[in-house]
Amino acid sequence: MAAASSSAVRGSLKNRPGAKAHSRMVRMSASKARVVLNLIRGKQVAEAMEILNFSERLASEVISKCLASAVANAEHNEDLQAGDLFVSACFADEGPTLKRFRPRARGRAGRIHKQTCHITVEVARLTDEELDQLRVSAELKNEGRASRSKTKSDGGGDRAARVAKSKAATDEPAEEPTDEVEEAEEVEEAIEAEATEAEADVVDTDEGSAEEADSESEVADATSSDEAPSADGADGDTDDDTGVK
Repeated sequence: MAAASSSAVRGSLKNRPGAKAHSRMVRMSASKARVVLNLIRGKQVAEAMEILNFSERLASEVISKCLASAVANAEHNEDLQAGDLFVSACFADEGPTLKRFRPRARGRAGRIHKQTCHITVEVARLTDEELDQLRVSAELKNEGRASRSKTKSDGGGDRAARVAKSKAATDEPAEEPTDEVEEAEEVEEAIEAEATEAEADVVDTDEGSAEEADSESEVADATSSDEAPSADGADGDTDDDTGVK
């Protein structure tokens, strides 16, 4: 089934009007050229040229020249318009390999193989149905862009109008607090008052305990001072009794 469908596609492409161009003896390998050719296969000519212009590979320059030559052949020989063409086929075949040699040590020679390739690009005309679909899609894209630009112009306006609108929004008075908000604030105030009263009670108890501790220390100092002279007097009496002069 796949082989039959591919042959049918090839037959339909062959029956379409178009043209081709060849670039022979290109000094690069066929594998490097095929990487770029795979990017433009099946694309419209304008899209393919855009891809080639922005490609960083060296093969894109040669392929873009070959594509331009194919489009020129279609316009000159088949009277086709460039906007109706697409890349129907593109491939790279291996060309002759240029053999060179480089001197190496001990009288030997190292081989250098410089590969070449032949590039072929074919363009064909799109069918009327495909062209109609492309036109409809392009119109839809243009309408979408126009609608987006219109919405931007209608909604935003100039910068001065947007700035004035934002300032008016910021200058609007704040909404009055509702009953629920007021009740929540009253509850918070009551909780804060209770917390301050509890802190005051704790401070009072700490001050009372400190005063009691100070009074006890003063009483202890007074008793110790009263006991000290009596002890000295007792010592004097003992000295007098012994009669020490």
